[in-house]
Amino acid sequence: MSEETLEKERRFHDAWAAAIDVDGIRVADYFEACTAPENRFILQELRDIRGKRLLDLGCGAGENSVYFAKQGAQTVATDYSPGMVAVALQLAASQGIEIEGRTANAMALDFPENSFDIVYASNLLHHIPDPKIALQEMHRVLKPGGKACFWDPLKHNPVINVYRRMATEVRTEDEMPLDINLINYIKSLFSETAYDTFWLATLWIFLHFYLIEKVDPNQERYWKKIILEQERLASTYQRLEKLDGLLKKVPGIKRFAWNLAVVATK
Repeated sequence: MSEETLEKERRFHDAWAAAIDVDGIRVADYFEACTAPENRFILQELRDIRGKRLLDLGCGAGENSVYFAKQGAQTVATDYSPGMVAVALQLAASQGIEIEGRTANAMALDFPENSFDIVYASNLLHHIPDPKIALQEMHRVLKPGGKACFWDPLKHNPVINVYRRMATEVRTEDEMPLDINLINYIKSLFSETAYDTFWLATLWIFLHFYLIEKVDPNQERYWKKIILEQERLASTYQRLEKLDGLLKKVPGIKRFAWNLAVVATK
C-alpha cells in the first residue's frame, strides 16, 4: 500500500472519528444482537476469554475492544487512525473500562512474536491490498495455540456490489472486499481454521432500506443501521436467517454471502 493510499485511509477515518457520538454506542449490541451473526460466531469459537491478552486490530470506535475488556480480556486497541484510537479510549473511559490504545499499521505490527492470546480484526482486511501480509503479522504476534479471528466483506455478491457503487461517501475508494479463496491461504498458515459466511436471504433488509424505506446509503451506513435498529429488524432477520441456513447447504452458495468470519488457531 502506497504512503498516499495509507494517508487517504487515515484522513477518512480521522474525519469519521470526529463525528462519532460515543454516548450513542451500545457496545453489547455489536456482539449479541441477532443482526451481528459474525461476532456471535466468533464468540462461540473463542469461548472464555478471561485473562487473555487480546489485540484489536483496526479498533475503530472501540466497540470491540470495550466489549472484550468487559468480558475480562486484557485489551490493546490499535488503529491506523489516531482519531479512532482516541475515540476508543474515550468510549472505554465512559464505560468505566481500562484498555490500552496505540496507533499501529496492521502490515507491520510493532509487537514482538508470541505477544497475544487472541488477535481480533473487524472489517480491516478489505482495506489492505494484500491481506496475506496482515494475516502473517497476526500469526507472528500470536502465542502458540493463540487464535486469530476476523470478519470482512466478500466480493462475490452482485446485490452488495451495487450497494458499494452507490455508497461512495461512506466507504474509501481503495477498499477491496475479500475473495472466498483466501480461506485456502489461511488454512495453510494456521493449524486449524473455522469459518462461516453470513447474509444471503437476509440481505433483503438492505434492499428494504433502499427500496421501501428510501434510506440514502450515503447518509446512513447500512452496516451500522442493522446493529442500531436490531430490535426493530429482529423478527424479519430471524426468519430470513433460517432460510440462509438452508441456502448455505447448497454447494458454492456460501461465496455469495456478504460477510466472511474466521477463527484460526496458530
